[in-house]
Amino acid sequence: MDNQPSVLITGGTGHIGSQLTAHFLRQGWTVIVPTRQHLSADDFSTRLQLPSAGRLHLIQSDLQDEAAATQIVAFLDHMRLGPHGLINAARSLKHLELDGKGQPSRSAWIGEYLLDVVVAYELSLALADQTGSQLKAIVNIASIYGIVAPNRELHDDMTRESLIQYGTAKAALIHLTRELAVHLSDRNIRVNAVSFGGVAGRADKEFMARYARLCPSRRMLDTGDAAGPVEFLLSDASGGMTGHNLVVDGGWTVW
Repeated sequence: MDNQPSVLITGGTGHIGSQLTAHFLRQGWTVIVPTRQHLSADDFSTRLQLPSAGRLHLIQSDLQDEAAATQIVAFLDHMRLGPHGLINAARSLKHLELDGKGQPSRSAWIGEYLLDVVVAYELSLALADQTGSQLKAIVNIASIYGIVAPNRELHDDMTRESLIQYGTAKAALIHLTRELAVHLSDRNIRVNAVSFGGVAGRADKEFMARYARLCPSRRMLDTGDAAGPVEFLLSDASGGMTGHNLVVDGGWTVW
């Protein structure tokens, strides 16, 4: 298998995930990204403003499919790839839809939990069990809303703007991090999480101004704030850390 540093990133074409993909490619890592999109590595590298696809591998895969983890490992074996790191960052906006009563449907609840928790669990074990596994570190992308409830002063419409199934699933993902840290410790695989605060990019100026008034750092996070903490948790610099939830929120949760 390739001995160059490598990482598999679920959600690697998303808002934060694409920044992580670009960052690790620029650092010379091999990056593997499962995606439902019909997208070539060359097209995606152009979107990321990278000079070439380089060490980028895209896998056509629907992570919500029960066979997804098995298919991904089969692809890795075929390509002789053994990821050293796994970043679980997959999201689906479909799971944030509301029903006719303005509440999340049962399917939205199940879908959010499936993608955030079950898929992260299955893929973590699949890569740990891969023949000749080189997996050393797993980073789960969580959220401050897996730690604290939303602030009414921030949201005009709590139900629509801060969906309850999202925060609940992220809380479960944080605990999954602790469970996996124990279960995989005998294989010397470290498992940590990062809980990000609000990230700018989709919010309007009014929302961003309200957020700034309520946060000690007086700003939302930028997508550029994401890569450093994740790279730290994948690196030997955090070798003494496992089962930890690293909060990167500009101080949001200190109040």
